[in-house]
Amino acid sequence: MGSFELLIMIKEYLTQNKDRFLSELFELLRIPSVSADSKHSGDVRKAAEYLLEKLKAAGVDKVELCETAGHPIVFGEKIINPSLPTVLVYGHYDVQPPDPLDLWTSPPFEPVIKDDKIYARGSCDDKGQVYMHVKAFEAMTKLNALSCNIKFMIEGEEEVGSEHLATFVKENKAKLKADVILISDTAIISLDHPSITVGLRGLSYMEVEVTGPNRDLHSGVYGGAVANPINILSKMIASLHDEQGRVTIPGFYDKVVQLSASDREAINKAPFSLENYKKDLNIDDVKGEDGYTTVERTGIRPTLDVNGIWGGYTGEGAKTVLPSKAYAKISMRLVPNQENNEISELFAKHFKSIAPKSVKVKVTALHGGQAAVTPTDSKAFKAASAAFEEVWGKRPIPTRDGGSIPIVALFKKELGLDTVLMGFGLDSDAIHSPNEHYGIKNFMLGIETITAFYKHFSKS
Repeated sequence: MGSFELLIMIKEYLTQNKDRFLSELFELLRIPSVSADSKHSGDVRKAAEYLLEKLKAAGVDKVELCETAGHPIVFGEKIINPSLPTVLVYGHYDVQPPDPLDLWTSPPFEPVIKDDKIYARGSCDDKGQVYMHVKAFEAMTKLNALSCNIKFMIEGEEEVGSEHLATFVKENKAKLKADVILISDTAIISLDHPSITVGLRGLSYMEVEVTGPNRDLHSGVYGGAVANPINILSKMIASLHDEQGRVTIPGFYDKVVQLSASDREAINKAPFSLENYKKDLNIDDVKGEDGYTTVERTGIRPTLDVNGIWGGYTGEGAKTVLPSKAYAKISMRLVPNQENNEISELFAKHFKSIAPKSVKVKVTALHGGQAAVTPTDSKAFKAASAAFEEVWGKRPIPTRDGGSIPIVALFKKELGLDTVLMGFGLDSDAIHSPNEHYGIKNFMLGIETITAFYKHFSKS
């Protein structure tokens, strides 16, 4: 079968089955597989079982649910010839909590199509992108066009730090043997400017608890005489950045490598409109570390952000209370050479040191991972680039992503494998936010591009 003939057959197959693909994806999106909430444990397993059945139907020869101490991992494989290259596809079927629910324009687990976009929690991150791989595999199998071996490893704990994945990988190295890891859990610059992510930041995620008096107090009787944990926590958080936008934790920047002027210039060549960026977010100005562009701030510089803060009375009406406790969740995005456990220790030591004697402080590291940079001169990257060029008619731009996929570094360490981050989302898809969505065009083009990757990678 010629390359052009195969391309036409794949396009026809995808067009003919588009409605079915979307219907199946909608069934998966209706399952509230929120791994962070224990009341959804049954739903997380239900999503795993759904994917297992769909992989079977797509033609995977061997598929199983691999139990862990947490949520199960879906593993499947089709080995057409042991002498051919093997691609290990990684993804996750768990999703972020949908809160705040009142900001959704449609229920988060009742997918709808608006303006040719699928609105639902997990539509982009990562169920929609995982399902592209299931359907790409199906198309190649049904057309008898699969030219490399495929393995699937789809987990249910990515949104809570992939707590048990490392153990699974270490204990199953033979099962996971492959030539490359393929992940679709990132974004492209735009539909006009396809891109491949070549760098990811690491993560250190902390929770802090500040305790004042041994119980909530009447703010009139005790206010002004006893420390208010919320007031103090707010001041402590504010002190974590200086006037230049730099993190004030001692040692935080010690291992951060300064990129050369030429490297920074190359990063800033990627298409980016600051005015469109501000318009999309409805903000009048951007803010960050002095001396760096927005693209650099989100791709090559470490950061610290408060992800949530609470304490005292937050219900309807008024309650004049001086709270006993205040809490915050704080994440730090890290760059290569910053070790996440070391940064967590630096944070804990510093945060405790800046607390006044009037309160007690508890710091807990929730999860984290290492930053990763993937090579652009590998056969797999070149195959991915060729696939984009064939389907999109444009060579993809290498970019560094501000997000974190800690398992990329894990795969390199434990399996010795590089990863190709071939995602198809957009930064405007509102992942982790209300009204998450994913373009149908992105979904269908993603399937087609993945099939092209298999073809080009098997040739290499």
